[in-house]
Amino acid sequence: MRQDRLSPAAGSKIGRKRVGRGDGSGHGTYSGRGCKGQKSRSGNSMRPGFEGGQLPLIKRLPEKRGFVNIFRTEYNVVNVGDLDIFEAGSEVDPERLAAAGVVKSLRRPIKILADGDIAQPLIVKAHKFSTAAKAKIEAVGGKVEEVGHAAKAD
Repeated sequence: MRQDRLSPAAGSKIGRKRVGRGDGSGHGTYSGRGCKGQKSRSGNSMRPGFEGGQLPLIKRLPEKRGFVNIFRTEYNVVNVGDLDIFEAGSEVDPERLAAAGVVKSLRRPIKILADGDIAQPLIVKAHKFSTAAKAKIEAVGGKVEEVGHAAKAD
């Protein structure tokens, strides 16, 4: 085998479409652009979403637009009912919640919400509490302590 005799496999190379080279070529006359109209002209470039001057769909449906608040704080949510796994009088902090598998990661701050019921008094430390969650924990003789936010990791 010699390098100067190598050639690509049959059918792997397809020639460039040569338009405007006569009717016999199959791409003559209109050169694949169809008849008349904005898209048949030279210099045609319409931005995505352009509908020929008609009010575009994106402007007709304003509720589909909007924005995402990139500064939003995402919380690990723990319900009061999930705290029943801890023994009475114990101190429940983010590290204990993670060790018990109640939260998967400590990368996000923890917020305690009021879903479920709690039977025993606990000392609960978290970054945020809903008003109803505070009331439920204190109603059974527990204590609530808000800890400062950790530095954001992600």
